[in-house]
Amino acid sequence: VDLDTAKQELEEFIPHVRNISDSSIRKMAGRDLMRFKQFKKQGIAVKFGRFSQKENNQIRKNVEEFLLITGIDSAEKLLFTSRYPEDKETINRLKAEHLFCEKLSEGIPRPWRLIYYRARKMFDPNNYKGRYTKEEKEKLKKYHALHGNDWKKISEMMSRSNLSVAMKYSEIKSAINYGPWSKEETQKLMHAVEEVIRKRMEMEDANPLSSSEKSHRDLSIDREKLYQKLPWTEIEAKVGTRYWRQCKQKWTTILTNKMTKGQQLYRGTKGLQAKINLIKRLYEMKAEDANEVNWEELSNTIGDVPRAYVQAKFYKLKVSCVPFWQKKTFSEIIDYLFEEKLPELEEKL
Repeated sequence: VDLDTAKQELEEFIPHVRNISDSSIRKMAGRDLMRFKQFKKQGIAVKFGRFSQKENNQIRKNVEEFLLITGIDSAEKLLFTSRYPEDKETINRLKAEHLFCEKLSEGIPRPWRLIYYRARKMFDPNNYKGRYTKEEKEKLKKYHALHGNDWKKISEMMSRSNLSVAMKYSEIKSAINYGPWSKEETQKLMHAVEEVIRKRMEMEDANPLSSSEKSHRDLSIDREKLYQKLPWTEIEAKVGTRYWRQCKQKWTTILTNKMTKGQQLYRGTKGLQAKINLIKRLYEMKAEDANEVNWEELSNTIGDVPRAYVQAKFYKLKVSCVPFWQKKTFSEIIDYLFEEKLPELEEKL
């Protein structure tokens, strides 16, 4: 199909398609359009956001089946072919002959590119190497000075994944402060968040306000806009002395204090009760994956708090209470907390 038709047809499944480059749209027209139409016939919508446990398992199954069909001896060779120059030609021929694109995306209603990136993240042995040493951080700064944002090249030089080196560089690129937040930093953060929310609202607003009206009007917005899908890298740049994850955590703390009027919700007996309520509600939900959990609804089990606060508390709970949690599925983690930790917490209370 020609470019305009491709854009038109893809727009039904990907509303923001007109912001995507022409070359990417051409690839999507080839790899995704027919798949999306088939999923539509089955009543399945195209998905974005975090991959569920079910989707991760489907990717594993697709990769394992492709390795069996082709005789390629590892997922790393299949997904990181450039690391094996002597086998590159043979692997690429096998991928073309056995329709690698189709096989990898089988049964997953998402754009092919996102499935491919997810598979690479799952099967990259360089992705699970733990903390960066001082020497590695220095090397990363040096390589970035030489190669800029060529994360592919830098990742190969450091034997770390592209994503890992890019994220680590965002943490160490400037004099990041790791101590308590100063008043000035907190003010900068609050102004930065207000700025991005105002900008977003103006774009959504059919009748933009004049600058004088804008500076005088109070923001009256849905609570969700205060903490969902904020552009944290942009906020990081405006704050200047903290990296994006610190900004996100601090903003969650500020919101929690505002929403709870400064009450300590997670201390003493209140804290024990909150953990008990959280485990019970998660168990009752019978969710197979974290994506299926309505964190907004769960926030009421602790108090009137942002969803990020509840997610952080759950993360802390599983890391501190569930042995080998990284190797367990979401439902196994919940079962363990319910069967092993809950009686202990109730007794303590």
